Amino acid sequence: MKVGSNVLTTDKGKLDITRMSALVDQIAWLRQSGYDVVLVSSGAVACGRKELEVDHLLDSVEQRQLFSAMGQVKLINLYYDLFREYNIHIGQVLTTKENFQSERSYQNQRACMEVMLENDVLPIVNENDTVSIEELMFTDNDELSGLIAKMIGAQMLVLLTGVDGLYNGDPSEPGSEVIRWVGPNDDVSRYILPTKSNVGRGGMTSKFNTALSVAKAGIRVIIANGNRDGILPALIENPSETIHTEFMPS
Repeated sequence: MKVGSNVLTTDKGKLDITRMSALVDQIAWLRQSGYDVVLVSSGAVACGRKELEVDHLLDSVEQRQLFSAMGQVKLINLYYDLFREYNIHIGQVLTTKENFQSERSYQNQRACMEVMLENDVLPIVNENDTVSIEELMFTDNDELSGLIAKMIGAQMLVLLTGVDGLYNGDPSEPGSEVIRWVGPNDDVSRYILPTKSNVGRGGMTSKFNTALSVAKAGIRVIIANGNRDGILPALIENPSETIHTEFMPS
């Protein structure tokens, strides 16, 4: 599953520890219910940006490197403390797009994930922004989560965002509704709006592209609202009554 910055941060751009704690509670429930979970988590840059006041101009690369380096420490420590309440061990995995382009790096990365899961350790994955350069960055963590899902042969990919799913119009307009099912041959591209949140890199366009790619690989994909209380248990226990968009696998 992937959780975006727009779920993990407040309107002011600060890390929303209450929401983060609620998501940890739900992931713990999933594990107690017998599900293996790999968490692709955004939030490091947003987390680091609030840690340091910089009195000189930084370009976009310098900002990403500085704030992600600082923010990742705070982010993973918060996850450590929250998961420790459930006696869940976590492991940090920082990766780059290059690691998916070399066969040797790809196999090593997959082996790392497998040994963690086999030993009941929850992998928390993020892009290594401190060393990634513009041309070799993931589009965002949606793309990364899709690559991870295909790499480990996941049964389902859940993309948690700040809206209820893919709408058949502008979500802010009356009459717009969530598209509940997208089949392999359904063309819903005309409904994709190019808007992005203030803290995320992707938006619905990247979620849509990731969902199509992962569904073609035979994996169910769900786009749902990570700000809704108990969204993960609801998707498992009562999916028909829980608003979300599901991409059916080919």
